[in-house]
Amino acid sequence: MNGWNGGLPTTLQDRSEAGEGSAVRYAYKASLVGSAHQFELTEDGLAWRIAGRSGVWDYADISAVKLSYRPVSMQQQRFRADIDNAKGGRIAVLSTTWQTATLVAPQGDLYRVFIVDLHRRMQAAGSTARLVGGLGPKTYTAALALLACLAVAMIGLLLMALLTSNWMGALFLVGFAALFAWQVGGFVTRNRPRRYSFDRLPDALLPKRPRNQA
Repeated sequence: MNGWNGGLPTTLQDRSEAGEGSAVRYAYKASLVGSAHQFELTEDGLAWRIAGRSGVWDYADISAVKLSYRPVSMQQQRFRADIDNAKGGRIAVLSTTWQTATLVAPQGDLYRVFIVDLHRRMQAAGSTARLVGGLGPKTYTAALALLACLAVAMIGLLLMALLTSNWMGALFLVGFAALFAWQVGGFVTRNRPRRYSFDRLPDALLPKRPRNQA
């Protein structure tokens, strides 16, 4: 296996340039302190190094991959992949990295290339992994129920404001509802429970393709 470089990757060669058998690397910092989580797709399997521990998982031994959209206040375009091993191990790969105390930077292009190539290599290895996306069914149902309750409450407040001619209050509620629907609605829509296949990854759970690859 090729050695790790010292810092986070800034570029990633396309397979057409590096060759089909070339290793694909990805790294991110989950917090401001501590070392980067490092991953490499090699001919032998998925190699990883996290907090002083390391290993190599054969692609056929990966039992599940779960993709999700996980925005945070400092970075709205944040995605996550949870990868399970048949022996019980789990690793998480995030599409963002901590750079400073106030900056969480996106790595969308690198993350997408890594995730897509991981699925390609798993398929080539004859993987029977469970491929799922979004929230769990119970969590998703609870989120929908909560949203329904909030919607009813917002409608009630809006009607009260209109009946009392409180136009400023009504305008505020409309603006708040629009912002809430844009942020929370997008999270719920992207994270609906789903199964997917190796040749049809869910675009909603991956960063957008670079413009030159659209």
